[in-house]
Amino acid sequence: MQTNFTLDQLADAAMAESERILRTCVHCGFCLATCPTYQILGDELDSPRGRIYQIKDMFENDKPAPDPVVKHLDRCLSCLSCMTTCPSGVHYMHLVDHARVYVERRRHQRPLADRLLRRMLATVIPRPRLFRLALLGAWLGRPFGRYMPGRLKGMVAMAPKRIPGPSNVDRPQVFPAEGVRRKRVTLLNGCAQQVLDPTINEATVRLLTRHGCEVVVTKGAGCCGAVTHHMGMEEPAHRATVANVAAWSAEMAEYGGEGLDAIVINTSGCGTSVKDYGFLLREDDEWAERAAKVSVITRDVSEFMIELGLGEPVIETGHTIAYHSACSMQHGQRLKTEPKTLLAKAGFVIKDVPEGHLCCGSAGTYNLLQPELATELRTRKVANIERTRPDFIATGNIGCMTQIGGGTDLPIVHTAHLLDWVTGGPKPDAIAHLPDTVVPAAAGVAAE
Repeated sequence: MQTNFTLDQLADAAMAESERILRTCVHCGFCLATCPTYQILGDELDSPRGRIYQIKDMFENDKPAPDPVVKHLDRCLSCLSCMTTCPSGVHYMHLVDHARVYVERRRHQRPLADRLLRRMLATVIPRPRLFRLALLGAWLGRPFGRYMPGRLKGMVAMAPKRIPGPSNVDRPQVFPAEGVRRKRVTLLNGCAQQVLDPTINEATVRLLTRHGCEVVVTKGAGCCGAVTHHMGMEEPAHRATVANVAAWSAEMAEYGGEGLDAIVINTSGCGTSVKDYGFLLREDDEWAERAAKVSVITRDVSEFMIELGLGEPVIETGHTIAYHSACSMQHGQRLKTEPKTLLAKAGFVIKDVPEGHLCCGSAGTYNLLQPELATELRTRKVANIERTRPDFIATGNIGCMTQIGGGTDLPIVHTAHLLDWVTGGPKPDAIAHLPDTVVPAAAGVAAE
């Protein structure tokens, strides 16, 4: 794609990077076939190619973002399916993230209700105590939800029926390895996940320590910054990123220089963000080198368990499961086979979900900011999952669990829960009603 940026514009590192990305695009349109919003709306302005043209025009003309452009940018899920499809290697993630920062820097005037909602989400979700209080308030307000306006009604309806208390696992501490220590890792316990389902972190700690890992929950590490980053809120996202890099860099230098073998993450959305820290802080003289090291050693829990080796499972269940690969897993981190390989080795029969490349509609805060589109995507995703007739659903991202779980009666379980269970941990509560094993047990990936 031909571009027309001035030298002054290209003196800005972020703009220069976006110009490079724009030049990579060859207008082929392959991305249209895999873009969820284009599939639903049929409007090329709501496709990656259409958004690229709008971003290019906005950047080159150095003008405030017009309302229509902001509307189409806001409708983008950042699912990154287009990046998996693109034959030219267009790094759409960095381009659309920069465009959102640009919109916020130019102080685009959103409607008051939209501004308040975005500010509330950016303030509440990254802070577990505040998020727990907000969920409690939403739970108390459920009986009055039908009287509430617009998106507030949808948010109250999405409040979980049960709000678990804090887990001791999520406070800074060290969990010793069982037997001979093979690895020393730190676990990012996240923000929303430790409120919505703290048992995921508990299962992950058991799984890792059982396989010879000393697990550290590092003091000072917290929200990965994705919530604010994907809304274009550069300053709070930068603070979260630097805080984590500082905490983990200090951890690497502790314990006689033994450092960390890996930063293990069990929420794929967070993993995609942390693996990008090196890029995000590339121009920061103080943090660039440390951020790059953090990104290099970051692993999704399934990715790390492949490296570590699962060992012999205690239980071969034979259950048939539909594996939902989160967008941040398959498109963001390019981990397409690792979770399914682990689950098949653990004795499960894996069903691939039709249209598995399409987003479920969660996408961080998307289901709260764009509820109509998110609901339509969830309906489509649930229909495809239920077509496989599984015993239950497995996935590696709390956002997807919450989103999909709101549209189906099928149990949905985190990959870490299942791996923990079959190697000696407790059976996940969501499938407690199912038999431990199914006869005949025929583990593997089912052909579609």
